[in-house]
Amino acid sequence: MASVKSVLAAILCAAMLGVAGCATVGEDFASQGVSQIEIGDTTRDDIREMFGEPWRTGVEDGKRTWTYGKYRWSAFGDAETKDLVIRFNDDGTVSSYVYNTTE
Repeated sequence: MASVKSVLAAILCAAMLGVAGCATVGEDFASQGVSQIEIGDTTRDDIREMFGEPWRTGVEDGKRTWTYGKYRWSAFGDAETKDLVIRFNDDGTVSSYVYNTTE
């Protein structure tokens, strides 16, 4: 009887892993606009027009930051990630940015 329960528990765990084997966080964004960003010239309004509303906002070293990102993990394959973090000057222009992707 104990072995039947063990087998059923193993089957249940495998089924749960199959269902929970993938996770996606964030929102996709049009990365082709990254090459158009000009430090000191591109504004927050320009960024909003190119990429839409940011997925996350914050402050780093006193500078406002916007993050665009999509992160997809899978227990059965490679992760697919891309993110864009933009830092703004006090006047609303881009101070710096970082774009990373696994694509």
